[in-house]
Amino acid sequence: MSKKRDYELMEERRLRGARLLEEGVSQAEVARQMGVKRQSVHEWAKVITAQGEKGLTRVPTGRKARLNAVQFAQLAEHLQNGPQAHGYATALWTTERIARLIKRQFGVRYHRDHVGRLLGQMGWSCQRPTGRARERKEEEIARWKRVEWPRIKKNQRRRAYPPLHRRERSKPEAA
Repeated sequence: MSKKRDYELMEERRLRGARLLEEGVSQAEVARQMGVKRQSVHEWAKVITAQGEKGLTRVPTGRKARLNAVQFAQLAEHLQNGPQAHGYATALWTTERIARLIKRQFGVRYHRDHVGRLLGQMGWSCQRPTGRARERKEEEIARWKRVEWPRIKKNQRRRAYPPLHRRERSKPEAA
């Protein structure tokens, strides 16, 4: 997983660097103090010359989130209630089901593939329910393992590492 960038901290660093440049500190020294490459400081200096210090403030990149923090918290509550609380027969959340839930609750459409990314941002991971079938018959399973499995299993006499069959080399003919 990639490391998240702290845009506010980056902007703060650029602005501190700009102040140092204005005080007459060399670009190389600013780069050392700020812990960035000299090329970055050179770019900052060009931006300051063209646009002033205001040019170093940046708007976050990427598309704006379609769900706000409150809606994410509500979504987490819905997910914790389980799919059965939302009318599904099984206790398995799928990305398709979650996408439908988001559409129904918040009026926002997400593709099922993107829902997985949203869940990752929320700290959720893929898991399956641990339940077992109600019809499960433990005695029959034990009998099958004891009687049927050995009968259909491959030859038991085979070793874990069967000997390698090698061709015998023919001896060179005398000329």
